[in-house]
Amino acid sequence: MRTPMIAALAAALATTAYADDWQSTLEAARGQTVYWHAWGGDARTNGFIEWVSEQTQEQFGVSVEQVKLSDTAEAVTRVISEKAAGRDEGGAVDMIWINGPNFLTMKEQGLLHGPFVADLPNAQYLDLSDGAAAAVDFTVPVEGMESPWRLAKFVFSYDSARVETPPASMADFVSWAEANPGRFTHPDPSNFMGATFLKQALVELAPERGALQQPVTEDSYDATVAPLWAWYDALRPNMWLGGEAFPENESVQQQMMNDGEIDIAMSFDPASTAAAIEQGLLPESARVFVPEGGTIGNISFVGIPYNAANREGAEVVANFLLAPATQAHMQNIEVLGSFSVLDPSKLDAEGQAAFDALPTAPALPALEDLGATLIEPHPSWMTRLVDDFAARYTR
Repeated sequence: MRTPMIAALAAALATTAYADDWQSTLEAARGQTVYWHAWGGDARTNGFIEWVSEQTQEQFGVSVEQVKLSDTAEAVTRVISEKAAGRDEGGAVDMIWINGPNFLTMKEQGLLHGPFVADLPNAQYLDLSDGAAAAVDFTVPVEGMESPWRLAKFVFSYDSARVETPPASMADFVSWAEANPGRFTHPDPSNFMGATFLKQALVELAPERGALQQPVTEDSYDATVAPLWAWYDALRPNMWLGGEAFPENESVQQQMMNDGEIDIAMSFDPASTAAAIEQGLLPESARVFVPEGGTIGNISFVGIPYNAANREGAEVVANFLLAPATQAHMQNIEVLGSFSVLDPSKLDAEGQAAFDALPTAPALPALEDLGATLIEPHPSWMTRLVDDFAARYTR
């Protein structure tokens, strides 16, 4: 169903004088079905993608089929296999929700279509300057090879009915757990949420944070992670089940918090706590906190494989995701609640008004409440960290 905001967007699009090349893209895309390979572990995100398909079908004749992944590497592996088999056209993967190590792999192996972002009409609303969040993915320059679509920032949630004062820093988790044994855990680091928890601690505890912005080396690794493992060894005995087992993912951890089994959970979506309360998945007393020094944040991107069968349709969908009306709809707590990737200074009055009119909720933090955004380490650090954790604690 077309909302007034989206109807206005469609009208604006219909009267826009597109450049000839973009008009050609629109014509070629009509009738295509874009197979968007995206993590399928969040019902609200899945619902948003369904809405995107409805809108792009209505406005451009382009439909979207979500191929739900448990791990983005599944889609990357498929593209790698197709290239090895010489399938350089008509690939099965049209678009991937991609970040970090997976983007680096595809970029280095020449598996991505592009650069294409600068050709998207709605890229005018992005800050694509050198070093800007929309131009860098886990320290790797994007160079137009993937398009941003949602902002992610690591946050913790806690039950304020049981926790008066949550940890003020990652270091403080040790003393908090000592005072509240068995009331904290984290997802298994084989899941990106558990890995992010370790990275958040690493960024705070590393003696030389700048080393994390460079590819990991044997010399830099040992010295940089030593404080992390010392911290974790002190934390682990007072964790849920003595740190011998972990919830599979954030959804399982959230359920544990809702059941009163633990008091703190975590997410890469600042709006997820408010959304979970609305859905009855967390108690009304749940609130969000971040360590005083800030938390890791990044932008989620979509990439188009070099051999995508429906490349034009994928570009149309990527462009639609950047429309101010789409971004405002996505940021609505009643829809998804993900913060926009657009540069507010580039919005006109109508675009800004769409964001100003969004509803709020007691457990929904304002952007200024989320503290500083810490830069993600180079992707090689996450890979090494997860392997090291498994060798130390789960094997």
